[in-house]
Amino acid sequence: MELNLTKPICFFDLETTGTNVAKDRIVEISILKIFPNGNKESKTWLVNPEMEIPPEVVAVHGISNEKVANAPTFKQLSKEIYKMIRDSDLAGYNSDRFDIPLLAEEMLRSDIDFDMKHMVSVDVQTIFHKMEKRTLEAAYQFYCNKVLQEAHSAAADTNATYEVLLSQLERYPELENDIKKLSEFTTRKQSLDFAGFIGVDKDDAPIFAFGKHKGKKVEEVLEKEPGYFGWIINADFPLYTKKVLTQIKLSKLNNKLS
Repeated sequence: MELNLTKPICFFDLETTGTNVAKDRIVEISILKIFPNGNKESKTWLVNPEMEIPPEVVAVHGISNEKVANAPTFKQLSKEIYKMIRDSDLAGYNSDRFDIPLLAEEMLRSDIDFDMKHMVSVDVQTIFHKMEKRTLEAAYQFYCNKVLQEAHSAAADTNATYEVLLSQLERYPELENDIKKLSEFTTRKQSLDFAGFIGVDKDDAPIFAFGKHKGKKVEEVLEKEPGYFGWIINADFPLYTKKVLTQIKLSKLNNKLS
């Protein structure tokens, strides 16, 4: 089986210094790009995170501080990585909740205006959890009847994720071989930012999805409490969340001016 594609899709996996999207950094990234004609392109980069990798994290993925000491920083790699993914949809394992948000943070820190306006994403983990509720190693064994060697290696996990999706499409006839439909199936909750701080209501109006203004329209809150915008911008929120909030504020201002 081959994926039914109208544009390229990039399967990718990150190994990182930790699980905090706003603070942690990438130490390895692997991308497997699948083209509509069936061609494939793959690249893997070690990345100097410019911070210490904690011992307990090294124990998981095996990438030590010494191993990345002479590797390029993400900023040095960012243009090459962005060039590879910018025309593509994205896919990964737990990518909607972790890999894509963290990748967006790294891109924004590198002055690349990354967003998903012209992309959709497919989270293979969500398909697995909705259908079977297991881990990636178990998914690989269950769907592909293979043992995942070198688990927590970005390249191994990336290729395994691609193979698992192909097997899921063969196993479940109710899954349509269409990237946009798969994206809709794997979307857990609609939000405008990756971290889920800004959602939408039934009329698709932006609302806050956290804190004292949870459920309230963003524009109304910013109108009544202008300082709330400044608090979020200066607090420890993800850069992409701040970007989305700024876009909403500027859109409201532009509407007033026009």
